Amino acid sequence: MTTNKCLLKKDDKVKVLVGKDKGKIGKILKVDRKKDRVLVENINLIKRHSRPSASNRQGGIIETEAPINRSKVMLMCGKCMTPSRIKMQRLEDGKKTRVCAKCSEIIDA
Repeated sequence: MTTNKCLLKKDDKVKVLVGKDKGKIGKILKVDRKKDRVLVENINLIKRHSRPSASNRQGGIIETEAPINRSKVMLMCGKCMTPSRIKMQRLEDGKKTRVCAKCSEIIDA
């Protein structure tokens, strides 16, 4: 059994590294740690055909986001405004925080 260390969290700003949305920046809406996938706002949009129902009166074609692999996105640093790797660092009070590997700025506020 493998342990997946996913350092990405909900509401993080990420940049897409590969695929049809390469270079786009979006906010993480959901993280699925078991499947190693993240749902990013306005990234990897798919079209679903739906029939009219009680919740959706008209039906038709609905555009929604689909999850992508977490290895295809990289966290954006708030200070240096570049996609960067993440390091874990323990503070003086014993708490673990995420730190930008480039500028050593604490990501978690």
